[in-house]
Amino acid sequence: MKRSAGAGRAGRRGPRPGAPGPPSLCPSRVAAGAPGRAWLPRAQPPHVSSPCRPDVLLLHGQAFTSKTWETLGTLALLAEEGYRAVAIDLPGRSARSRGRVALLDHVLRELALRRPVLVSPSMSGRFAVPFLLARGARLAGFVPIAPAGTAEHPAQRYRQLQTPTLIVYGDGDAGLGPRALRRLRLLPRHRVAVLRGAGHACYVQRPRDFHSVLLAFLRQLGPRGTAVAPRPDPR
Repeated sequence: MKRSAGAGRAGRRGPRPGAPGPPSLCPSRVAAGAPGRAWLPRAQPPHVSSPCRPDVLLLHGQAFTSKTWETLGTLALLAEEGYRAVAIDLPGRSARSRGRVALLDHVLRELALRRPVLVSPSMSGRFAVPFLLARGARLAGFVPIAPAGTAEHPAQRYRQLQTPTLIVYGDGDAGLGPRALRRLRLLPRHRVAVLRGAGHACYVQRPRDFHSVLLAFLRQLGPRGTAVAPRPDPR
């Protein structure tokens, strides 16, 4: 199976010189830790590469897959803006917290992602939040979208992190979004974006609004996430 140019960068071998370029988006499976388990990366290479722009790793919610980011146009949009964007399929929730951190360690290593921005909606928070708390220095930024699992960790651990964070949720989400906000707003370098007229899967229901706030956040990050100015929370 061919790899995309973005996936080729992560693999051990690239296309041979002079060979026709591969398609811009092509899934491939790579072993991920436990026997029989695999994750499926969908990679979109940037149209114009820039070392000042961090890579972006996109996870998915329980009812969705990596293909969601392709369908929404997120992968293509980020590529147009010069970001290398990768979306992966996650295994189920049965893995323990330590195993979830190890899985994302493996993903970053295999895909050669150096200090990416991690985008984590809903169920994927059970992978992303433990990784943030254990490996926050390895992220240029964090974009939680009403993530699960935030209350499972002590408040003090959030207060100690310096990872620039964009907290996103829909104003119609009366459950997980506001609950996650109570912990996430303890992060010192955070800002909040509330998508109007959207529920729990706000990035799916309002993709244009989501893309707007995501790109604004990415543009305000310095090289590999060196700067972001927090804003007051909406009350």
